[in-house]
Amino acid sequence: MKLTEAFQLAVKNIKGNKMRTFLTMLGIIIGIAAVIVIVGLGNGLEKYMRDQFADMGTNIVSVSIMGRGSSRSVSEAQMYELVEENSDYFEQISPMVSLSDGVKIGTETSKLTTVTGVSEGYFKMKGYTVSSGRGLQYVDIEKRRNVCVVGNYLNSTYYDGNAVGQTIRLNGRNFLIIGVMTQKTSGEMKKGETDDCVFLPYSTAARMSYNGTINSYSLTVVDETQVAMSVSIIEKYLYDIFSDEDAYRVISMAQMLESMNAQLNVMIGILAGIAAISLVVGGIGIMNIMLVSVTERTREIGIRKALGAKERSIMQQFVMEAATTSALGGLLGITVGYGLTSVATVIMTALIQDNMTVSPSIGAVMRAFGISTFIGIVFGYLPAKKAARLNPIDALHYD
Repeated sequence: MKLTEAFQLAVKNIKGNKMRTFLTMLGIIIGIAAVIVIVGLGNGLEKYMRDQFADMGTNIVSVSIMGRGSSRSVSEAQMYELVEENSDYFEQISPMVSLSDGVKIGTETSKLTTVTGVSEGYFKMKGYTVSSGRGLQYVDIEKRRNVCVVGNYLNSTYYDGNAVGQTIRLNGRNFLIIGVMTQKTSGEMKKGETDDCVFLPYSTAARMSYNGTINSYSLTVVDETQVAMSVSIIEKYLYDIFSDEDAYRVISMAQMLESMNAQLNVMIGILAGIAAISLVVGGIGIMNIMLVSVTERTREIGIRKALGAKERSIMQQFVMEAATTSALGGLLGITVGYGLTSVATVIMTALIQDNMTVSPSIGAVMRAFGISTFIGIVFGYLPAKKAARLNPIDALHYD
């Protein structure tokens, strides 16, 4: 029997038992749809995280100095020298000083606004731009001026779009607003988010901080492929000073992203594996129905074998029927899965209040379809073998 003939007979038998076939395929449909949604969710989350880290800068290395167990310290001058001596790896550096006493504008106080002391090159490092006024300059750092650049949220909410030249109170001091950042968020600006921020000279912020020292730095690397080497250079430099690995912490955004993606992929793999269990259940359902089909068609098999049909042809027919049923279930599962990914996109976007697309890769879809067909062949083999080995005389007498 040719494969085309076996396929035609399989389609005919499927059409003759539509409801039973659909119920048989249900496990395959659910399993394939679940795998597609879970893989799509993983892809969507990975892309979302990459976009978020891209905003923070995957070429940025963050350094925190705690100085535990050592009286030694590292000055900003030493950190700048480190960058200059390793210019093949590092491009720019900015000391970072965070202030946490909140922002006061007139009679209103905002505790969620981030206030950070940075260098004049920080905006270039992060890709920030100034929409009005000017950014921080070296002279502001050198003279420890009480000037700042504010985010667009503060500009539009408290200053009616005319913040430049106005004052803002930080940690009990009045600061002159010299510039306004270009809006970073694509949608509506909200309190406590990216555009709700203030940047001032790090030298001024250090003087206002609790201990008056600078313990955090952001560095940009020349080539993102050399991030690991860049981190090693910083760690060696700091270890030579402190002789204590607990005295500092060096974090690469790119390495952090890869680590988070690895953990996410493990979680998605586990969930996909759990969802794939339904495929095995679906395969068992196919085997059960095919065994029933063999019993129902015992006389048909006996007649065919009496007319000279070989065991190979009988087996081929039943395997083809099982594979066709499973493949059809796989196609329906893919259709359902894509429909559910659209629903999942809407739900996830509403939950995180940001754009995120749940989109399975074509490779994952093709693998899911291949697995569904393979399951049909594997679980259809035993019933097919049983049918092929029926004694034609016993089969003809079967009632």
